[in-house]
Amino acid sequence: MNLRSDRWVRGDNEVALDSRVALRMAGSAVTREGGRPLIGLATSASDLNPCNQPLAALVAPLREGIESAGGFALEFPVISLGEDLMKPTAMLYRNLLAMEVEESLRSQPLDGLVVLAACDKSVPGALMGAFSTNLPVLVLVAGPRPVATYQGRRVGTGTDLWRQWDLRRRGATTDADWSAFEDALTLGRGTCNTMGTASSMGVVVEALGLAWPGSTSIPAGDKRHHDVARRVGTRIVELVTSGASGARQVSDEAIANALACLCAAGGSTNAVIHLTALASRLGRTLTLDDVDATARRVPVLVDVEPSGNALMDDFDASGGVPTLMAALGNLLSPQVVLADGRTTREIQAESGAARGVVRDLAAPVDGAGAFRVVRGNLAPDGALIKRSAATPELLAHRGPAYVIEADQVEQRTGPTSSATRDAVLVLRGAGPVGGPGMPEWGMVPIPEPLLASGVSDMVRVTDARMSGTSYGTVFLHVAPESAIGGPLARVRDGDIIVVDADAGQLYADVDAAEWAAREVAMPLLDARGYVSLYRRHVTQAPLGCDFDFLAQPTGVDPSLDEPVVGRS
Repeated sequence: MNLRSDRWVRGDNEVALDSRVALRMAGSAVTREGGRPLIGLATSASDLNPCNQPLAALVAPLREGIESAGGFALEFPVISLGEDLMKPTAMLYRNLLAMEVEESLRSQPLDGLVVLAACDKSVPGALMGAFSTNLPVLVLVAGPRPVATYQGRRVGTGTDLWRQWDLRRRGATTDADWSAFEDALTLGRGTCNTMGTASSMGVVVEALGLAWPGSTSIPAGDKRHHDVARRVGTRIVELVTSGASGARQVSDEAIANALACLCAAGGSTNAVIHLTALASRLGRTLTLDDVDATARRVPVLVDVEPSGNALMDDFDASGGVPTLMAALGNLLSPQVVLADGRTTREIQAESGAARGVVRDLAAPVDGAGAFRVVRGNLAPDGALIKRSAATPELLAHRGPAYVIEADQVEQRTGPTSSATRDAVLVLRGAGPVGGPGMPEWGMVPIPEPLLASGVSDMVRVTDARMSGTSYGTVFLHVAPESAIGGPLARVRDGDIIVVDADAGQLYADVDAAEWAAREVAMPLLDARGYVSLYRRHVTQAPLGCDFDFLAQPTGVDPSLDEPVVGRS
């Protein structure tokens, strides 16, 4: 068996000896004959990221599985991306994580990788880096956090926070209520227990064949994670010894299945950006047209917030992703090989009928689907709306623009706001370059005077993202963004904005000559270090917000740029 790591450890020269000494001191008893896979464990557990903290407990059983299969496990830390504390957004650092993982694998004697990740940007970021090396890779996630109870009802993280904040701004909650709600949310570690981006990425990586079937919905701290970790450890060694690669693990059909499962789960719009970037790192193309077409034929089947009513523990009790795959039936490609070696068809056959919060195709949560892509003179390259979490009556709407610059949200939505009930809130300056990092500001707060009068949703148009736990009639990811001269920069208060999600339209009803004549003020985007690099090279949302110099040419499998193994 030819292993990549043997270039470091096999032989009798000084470099091989030095490599073996370093690995032995770290706990791996390699020999001069080599031949035993060295598996990297990229762990993002961190006290700054409670979503990822449970991952630390999975290292030991994962190591057991690897070593029982004849490999050596080598744990190394990577940057931990958590939405709660990283500002302006963890998305700004997703590509940095991808670079870190790629270079850690490239420069060191590793034959395969297990990604230990949780909060939503850490999963795609690490996988993007792994895909660029084309080494075999599997994923372990932490799982959703426990469910809180507040005033006698179960609380979904994220989704219920936005609801309670609106009540707070309306003056409908007391200080004591607000404090009690804070206590209720401080309920334990793990990812959001709604179908936010972390849970959505769990669905995606299971369908891609990178996470153990049924594992990503298991609640954080559940002992089933330990069994999964051992199995993943054994399996990654099998993949390495069989000559697997990232490009072989993830086929075009797997990407199509992942998109279909994301749509059926009523998943996060953020996951569309991440799946696009992941496909690109493998030399594949996923377009907004693919997203729109899939969402129009695949109904929402999972009744979990924010598209539904239940929480992730209910999804897990219903069988998780395997049950969802079974419910989708012929809408999935059956021959895709999943993380445990079984095919999608085999998983479907063993999972049985739809049950619990996973609906049958004949009785969907939303038959119209999760997403719509819109275009027009405001979004020539496209924008996206999570249709299943919007207000149906607002999906087609015409109203005056109320423009909000990214740094003026509080002033423009506060007590002195002059927005009218039929206004379209236009938030700009919050895209990949402008944010920077495309923060989750898209669910613009309802202006306080309107909120007080009973308005609960308004049409919003923005170049920002929104949390996967968010809801409302929000047209997101407008491309190109305003900070690079995109059309949102031309909008003025009072312009008539027309949206029609099902017709795929988003435009300003402004005289064409006047529209073309309007000057676009380009903002000054000073930055240093990584942020400067990011702003110069990040692509727009339809291309996955990756760096232009890291995307793989279409149709070409990635390959590892091997280092010279000599004196350091």
